Amino acid sequence: GKDDEAAKAQAEIDKMKKNVMDSAFDGDWFIRAYDASGAKMGSKECEEGKIFIEPQGFAVMSEIGKDEGADIKTLESIDKYLNTKYGLVLNNPAFSKYYIQYGEISTYPGGYKENAGIFTHNNAWIICAEAYAGRGDKAFEYYSKIAPAFNEEISDLHKTEPYVYGQMIAGKDASRFGEGKNSWLTGTAAWNFVAISQYILGISADFDGLKIDPSIPKAWDGFTATRKFRGATYNITVQNPNHVSKGIKSLTVDGKAVDGNVVPVFPEGGAHEVIAVLG
Repeated sequence: GKDDEAAKAQAEIDKMKKNVMDSAFDGDWFIRAYDASGAKMGSKECEEGKIFIEPQGFAVMSEIGKDEGADIKTLESIDKYLNTKYGLVLNNPAFSKYYIQYGEISTYPGGYKENAGIFTHNNAWIICAEAYAGRGDKAFEYYSKIAPAFNEEISDLHKTEPYVYGQMIAGKDASRFGEGKNSWLTGTAAWNFVAISQYILGISADFDGLKIDPSIPKAWDGFTATRKFRGATYNITVQNPNHVSKGIKSLTVDGKAVDGNVVPVFPEGGAHEVIAVLG
């Protein structure tokens, strides 16, 4: 009910978005940073390291430049310049020499660690961004490339334990492209749980209830899930008869139609049947 305060906050948000577009959008993606001398890092103007993964997903999910198409341009650039058969590399092209302004990241061999390695942790941010933009096929493609369960067939190459994420996978510039490194040393499991449950399956906590907003591969007929939320159990069935990625056509809870895509909060202890139809 604090409309004045909300208006002031929105004005600051709009100002920040404009500043980011004016100073950080490079035409097809967002730059990584400015160095101490004021030169761009992660820009088309750079000799190497022209694009970095870190800023892209959050810029897309913040809807910075969405009206100008910056979100789709950014996601297409990620696919074009960072995507490989084993995941998304951190930057491209890899550094081939030492840059004093970048320091350590330019000391690693190409394809390893912060020099164009596939850091699984920040791959999850792009999975979230693709799903947020309604591109469920691409989101699940990226998810599948780094999830340990999908790497069983290449275990001789991948090498790390088949039940845990590694910090990184050797990138396309590495001598052992696709080999996993530093298992356990990552926050990827937590981030990818968020990516698959809240963004691809689209089941997330909201102030007013449980939000159902999947972004799935078009080929899926749907899925089922059980979610405990504020003491109640929700048995969720998502149907996809028209084979779309995103968009709730109808939502029913315990046989009653609900407007929108948020399941209302129920008292603790009960179980409720939720059916969401995409279309």
